[in-house]
Amino acid sequence: MSLMILRRSLVVGLALISTAVTICPLPAVSQQGSEITRKVKTRVSPVYPDIARRMNINGVVRLEVVVAPNGSVKNVKALGGHPVLVNAAQDAVKRWKFESGPEESSGVIELTFRPEQ
Repeated sequence: MSLMILRRSLVVGLALISTAVTICPLPAVSQQGSEITRKVKTRVSPVYPDIARRMNINGVVRLEVVVAPNGSVKNVKALGGHPVLVNAAQDAVKRWKFESGPEESSGVIELTFRPEQ
């Protein structure tokens, strides 16, 4: 009985999150610094969340990424995407490594989540 209540609570909670995202959209992405010109040396793939797989949630997550001069990711900020997928995308991109550069750079990265076929 309690498992059924937990499932219902989870579904209701996710529905409320989805509604909040629809009602309060994220701000528009500015075109300034929209492309990172440095090459990715190490790309870590995001782990598809189990809850997203079970609920067949897919889509694109947009992240604004700030890269330090040494090539490490300094900051990651979500610009859009399903809330269930955003954390997985941020966790993966934080572990990416870029080529070194003379100064800090920033840009937008899009990660696409699709359930395994």
